[in-house]
Amino acid sequence: MALILYVSTFGSDDPTRATLAFGDALGAIEAGHRAMIALAGEATYLMKDSIAAAVQGVGWPTIQELLSRVIEHEIPIYV
Repeated sequence: MALILYVSTFGSDDPTRATLAFGDALGAIEAGHRAMIALAGEATYLMKDSIAAAVQGVGWPTIQELLSRVIEHEIPIYV
């Protein structure tokens, strides 16, 4: 089992890229690995409820939905 750190600097300026760290971390958990997420720059704004609810990448759920699953799986998020 690997421990994988996903780092993102993308926020509402690029919604599809913003979702990748969350989606990839959830995929790692489903594959039996451990995951952590680090957010920097614009990505830190994704932790605001209003922004998380509004940001949705193409073909992805909203950040808010992904974030609830990340919390459910107890994936640490560093901001």
